[in-house]
Amino acid sequence: MPSTERSLRGIACVVIATACFATLDTSTKFISASIPLVMILWARYVFQAVFTVAVVLPRTGRALATAQRPGLQILRGLLLMLCSTLGILSLTRIPVGEFTAIVMITPLLLTLLSAKLLKEPVSALRWPLVFGGFGGALIVIRPGTDAFEWAMLLPLILVLANAGFLLVTSALSKHDAASTTHFYTGAVGLAVTTLALPLFWQALGAPHLWLALAGIGALSTLGHYLLIVGYSSAPSGTLTPYLYFQIAFATLAGWLVFAHAPDRWTLIGICIIAINGVIGTWLTARKRQPRA
Repeated sequence: MPSTERSLRGIACVVIATACFATLDTSTKFISASIPLVMILWARYVFQAVFTVAVVLPRTGRALATAQRPGLQILRGLLLMLCSTLGILSLTRIPVGEFTAIVMITPLLLTLLSAKLLKEPVSALRWPLVFGGFGGALIVIRPGTDAFEWAMLLPLILVLANAGFLLVTSALSKHDAASTTHFYTGAVGLAVTTLALPLFWQALGAPHLWLALAGIGALSTLGHYLLIVGYSSAPSGTLTPYLYFQIAFATLAGWLVFAHAPDRWTLIGICIIAINGVIGTWLTARKRQPRA
């Protein structure tokens, strides 16, 4: 397949994946008042386990469960569980669009952490983008005003946990295959949520609630699968800016489902976060281009 067609396929997969994630967050917010958090997490991991067994295991065999760094694999699984829990708790209190915008500052924070913890060189152009992204988040949150509530700090904690998750993922990529990492992350989450499930189990009388749980699991699995296909089709520098479509999809979904329209300052903050994120991605892509 020509490189242009591969890039277009990758872009299409990433954009559809962001639509899946925005729909996933909106659905989670919608049912969170009726279904316990642990049951929602459990449904996600069940679908991931079924997908892994049905699609990945036949291709890899026993090598799927062979990890060189099992401790890091377990840590990654626990960090993803923490991210998912914070995400659901955040969505129960704040609008989907604002939540998505705040979470999108994760790549900018990762730049800061890489410089401080991993001693990676960071260009002078990146620092204004990092602080600009945080400035946009502060405009969305607006501490000290009537628009602020303490629940808006939850996405910021999620950003920290997500950055840690990505750092661990980067470290594991040097030792274990992506399929192995995917398997362990799902296995850890499924094991923990299954153990906790009897304590939080709630009978779901209405059939639509079961359908909602199934839909959440399917959307999560489909979204992550499309990301894998997308990033295997085109360079990350080409695709990553399109991840910010999730903010637009989430804002639209929040308006359609919950009749929530962000105010002027919130929209300004969202745009600042997206612009800084896209420029940061472009700088990364330019840095990775081979020199003549």
